[in-house]
Amino acid sequence: MNDQVRIVRFNIFDRLFHVFIMVTFLLQAVTGMGRLLYQTAWGKSVVGLFGGYDGASAVHNTVGVLMIIAFAIHIAYILAKVEWKAWRRSLFSPDSLLPRLEDARHLGQKFRWFFGLGPPPAFDRWTYWEKFDYWAVFWGLPLLGLTGLMLMNPVAMSRIMPGWVLNILLLLHRAEAMLAMLYIFIVHFTIGHLRRGMFPMNECMFAGSVELEKEREEKPLWIARLQEDGRLEEVMVPGPPRWYRIVYFVFGYAALAVGLYLLVNIFLYRNYIEWH
Repeated sequence: MNDQVRIVRFNIFDRLFHVFIMVTFLLQAVTGMGRLLYQTAWGKSVVGLFGGYDGASAVHNTVGVLMIIAFAIHIAYILAKVEWKAWRRSLFSPDSLLPRLEDARHLGQKFRWFFGLGPPPAFDRWTYWEKFDYWAVFWGLPLLGLTGLMLMNPVAMSRIMPGWVLNILLLLHRAEAMLAMLYIFIVHFTIGHLRRGMFPMNECMFAGSVELEKEREEKPLWIARLQEDGRLEEVMVPGPPRWYRIVYFVFGYAALAVGLYLLVNIFLYRNYIEWH
């Protein structure tokens, strides 16, 4: 057991959605890369894990549809949390992931602090890099989903649009998929797990809670707001049991290993990818 005082940061829905996105994204990355590099020995070995090219395509398409459904559920969940009678205050509150002017100010303060020209910024519930991390993934899913749906049955789509449009859709789908993989495997891994105080793994999305003292240091405005509202004790929870920590550490590092393995092969086969 973790003896540190902890507070809730993510509910069960947030955590399950994150795990779902992790698993489905990696499946899409593996099957997509395998099909893209099918003419290579590596690509053939990858699609062989799914019974061949057709099997990998079936998995890719099915998982893609599931991701679209999950994204729609996520949107509905977000909209349900908005207090529509006071929508402006709700959408731009410190608990919202929408960008605010304070984020730009915090970025400037962080830049000055980096060069020793001022104190570091004091954050509320979300930092500017956490918001950037969220929206970087958010905007890419509709583009991948829409282009992917159109490319699932190119023969049928060619009846309602010229063939050159399908070529553009394929280019957009591949470019966004490659950008998403590079972002997740480099930027997201770095932001999420390699920052000071987070290495070797940021456990909060798996555990659902964070150590109070760490949050008091990095997000003092959030902790102060919880205290002022009298909610700090309400969100205090015990740490995750040891067996559960072992499970999510194994799962998390397995996902990290798959991501880094794909990242290495992206660079190894970058010339082939550029021409295909």
